[in-house]
Amino acid sequence: MTLQEYDYARESPSKLAASCLLLALTMKNLGGWTPTLEYYSGYSAQDLHPLVKRLNFLLTYQPHDKLNAVRSKYSHRVFFEVAKVTPMDMLKLEEALSSC
Repeated sequence: MTLQEYDYARESPSKLAASCLLLALTMKNLGGWTPTLEYYSGYSAQDLHPLVKRLNFLLTYQPHDKLNAVRSKYSHRVFFEVAKVTPMDMLKLEEALSSC
């Protein structure tokens, strides 16, 4: 979804990928940012927090009237319907990130 947004073009691909992973781990309650993830990604959890919040905001307030190709593609069961996953409440996300 970030491919369609100019605001994310200035982010490094590795930081964007790491932030997406942290958001997914948090959304699915699969744990936090481990020392191993920090070592191999090169990012601490605190480095990723602002971008994780922006990504969740993008999921929460995405426009539904245009550019639906990506959303449609990832709503298919072949891709595990990840486009249909409910975004986290911003306050709950803030709580979860503060515990990382």
